[in-house]
Amino acid sequence: MKIVIINYGAGNIQSIKFAIQRLGYEAVLSDNPEEIKSADKVIFPGVGEASSAMKKLKASGLDTLVPQLKQPVLGICLGMQLMCNYTEEGDTQGLGIFDVNVLRFNHGVKVPQIGWNQIESLKSPLFENVEEKEYIYLVHSYYAPVMEETIAQSNYGIAYSTALHKDNFYGTQFHPEKSSVTGERILRNFLNLSTTN
Repeated sequence: MKIVIINYGAGNIQSIKFAIQRLGYEAVLSDNPEEIKSADKVIFPGVGEASSAMKKLKASGLDTLVPQLKQPVLGICLGMQLMCNYTEEGDTQGLGIFDVNVLRFNHGVKVPQIGWNQIESLKSPLFENVEEKEYIYLVHSYYAPVMEETIAQSNYGIAYSTALHKDNFYGTQFHPEKSSVTGERILRNFLNLSTTN
């Protein structure tokens, strides 16, 4: 299986690569459109600030490539947020894969949310053998509201989406590569997805 992690200069790339190695696979880091298109699975990471990350995507033409991909794609953290229509962070237009706007937490909670939180309302093969209210690891100041494409949610002053799914695109607000056994299970489930999930 060919796994490509999109390398656009805005990622928690090494920790994801090591997590995939622990599952017995090798991942390629690439910004080459042909290599990305030829992958069986694509991981779209993101750490940092949305507007600068989107500038890097546009500079390499990946902003038009990612929404056209046909194989299973997993956006992680900022990667998931950039797959949405828009984020308040840096007043940034996203890739428009998920029809939702990303908002800043303003519900009297400490920002950013850093640490472990529970996921619930799990609705996808991505969460096979994952129990309701298991803990995952998050670091974020912005969130996607709960919507039709929400497949997992958490609560931090408000219920919000911790995972989204539409067609071949998946997104997790949390970091599966930092979420211990639960995160490894979710990553393995993603790698086991068929193209028809």
